[in-house]
Amino acid sequence: MELDAYRNMAATEDEHWWFCGRRAIAEAVIRSLDLPEGAHIVEIGAGTGGNIRMLEQFGAVTAVEMSDLAREIAGEKIGRDLLAGHLPDNIPVAPRSCDLICLFDVLEHVAEDEASLTAIRQMLKPGGQVILTVPAHQWLWSTHDVGLHHMRRYSRNLLRQRIEKAGFAIDLLSYTNAALFPVAALARLVDRVRKPARPSGQATPPKPVNAAMKAIFSAEGRIVPNATLPFGVSLLAVFRNDAVENKAAVSSRLAA
Repeated sequence: MELDAYRNMAATEDEHWWFCGRRAIAEAVIRSLDLPEGAHIVEIGAGTGGNIRMLEQFGAVTAVEMSDLAREIAGEKIGRDLLAGHLPDNIPVAPRSCDLICLFDVLEHVAEDEASLTAIRQMLKPGGQVILTVPAHQWLWSTHDVGLHHMRRYSRNLLRQRIEKAGFAIDLLSYTNAALFPVAALARLVDRVRKPARPSGQATPPKPVNAAMKAIFSAEGRIVPNATLPFGVSLLAVFRNDAVENKAAVSSRLAA
């Protein structure tokens, strides 16, 4: 991302409705998972550290970020160091050591998305899980995506294919940000036509508007852990690494 995007993230991620809503939904989904006590949780692409305190409720957190500036800001903001690393082949995490890996709007920035998912599977313990969010619908592509250095937006089918080809079993695949979808879609389409220097939606709205949008988006945290939403601005997936291992075990038993 552009350096200004990290500065904007640091300034807004504690209050902006989008960051708060995404964090609330992720927290609700993680709470529904059967994580072991003292789980080892890794956030890849941790940015300026806005999710770390939420994740620390569920275990010991290792945070990895490629941007020097983002790591510096996170250190000043939350008082802890983030590890340097990037996907797919430079994540400083031991193989088969993670109970949960989190990628919150990260995969769309990576050219080698399938290779990255394959690499992530090697970091997970047997039965370890991944929670991931990505922007949805390529037809919503706009200056917002260009400014954030996105490589792509995902359809539900494309994301499913990438996850399954990397050897995972999918437990949850849902759209999110459904109620505000018309507003967000209109903003993206307007950006595509007008091509503003600064895409819409990055600044925090006035407090009453921000509070209302935060409440609407966060409310999906009561739905997504138990049901899938049929449309939305983003996609959320939860998947685990034991599908291929279990198939291999079954094949081994049959061969014996």
